[in-house]
Amino acid sequence: MGADVSVVAASESSCKIFGDGCGFEAPSVSLFFPTPWLDFGLPGTSGLNKYYLVAVVALLIAAAFWYFTTRKSKVVPSRGQSVAELLVTFLRDQVTRTAIGKEGDKFLPLMVTLFIFIFSMNVMGLIPGLQLPVTSNLAFPAVLAIFIFLLWNIVGIRRHGAAGHFKARLIPSGVPLWILPIVVPIEALSNFIIRPATHMIRLFATMFAGHLLLALFAAAGFYMFNPLSEMGAGFGAISVGYSAMALLGFLVFTGFELFIMAVQAYVFVLLSSIYLGEALEGAH
Repeated sequence: MGADVSVVAASESSCKIFGDGCGFEAPSVSLFFPTPWLDFGLPGTSGLNKYYLVAVVALLIAAAFWYFTTRKSKVVPSRGQSVAELLVTFLRDQVTRTAIGKEGDKFLPLMVTLFIFIFSMNVMGLIPGLQLPVTSNLAFPAVLAIFIFLLWNIVGIRRHGAAGHFKARLIPSGVPLWILPIVVPIEALSNFIIRPATHMIRLFATMFAGHLLLALFAAAGFYMFNPLSEMGAGFGAISVGYSAMALLGFLVFTGFELFIMAVQAYVFVLLSSIYLGEALEGAH
């Protein structure tokens, strides 16, 4: 199951619908704060916890994908090589060339790597035994977004010089001089604060909310499954029906969540390509 059901249900495993009257306790955000295995006692840190394990597993999955699909590349591709080529071609045609043009080909390896790595981190929320999307911890999307933000500035400065890059980002072309005292602070806030912030928060918030919803469906299914209800066989049968509906919702939403995980990885690399294309283009 996608949510950490063992954690959600263990605390109140005897609490059931049509039972002794105790109510349903929805899963809380404590799911996203696993107990550290090793705490270094540093302020502002969470120690060595489950996030680091699933991040390493996601990294190994991304590396294994490329190793097993490209280790014996041939002119006539194998099935695995075809999958890798389809992914690269898709990201080249739909992301880098669309956002940057032909020049975007030099960023294609970066964008393909980012897509695979982010999708691997997202899908950790559905792997039994792990059940924790790495990107539901803001620190991980933040590092990726800051990296793209720094690269955006580096690419712009190398192409247009520092003065040209920052002028393009702060002073939109065609704006009258008298309105610049208002426009420049707005552009600075938009390009240098809000842009990287929204880049990281979009990925984090979607994975956070999706995992919490999966946990809710799973916990509700356990709570409503009470075939031996003290209130009689009729209520026991009703509880099984309720639980089955919760299970169905869980399975449907798991499939939908898998789609969302891929979409969010795609959106992250698409926005990254748009930002880099803008830096190369200069004035806007």
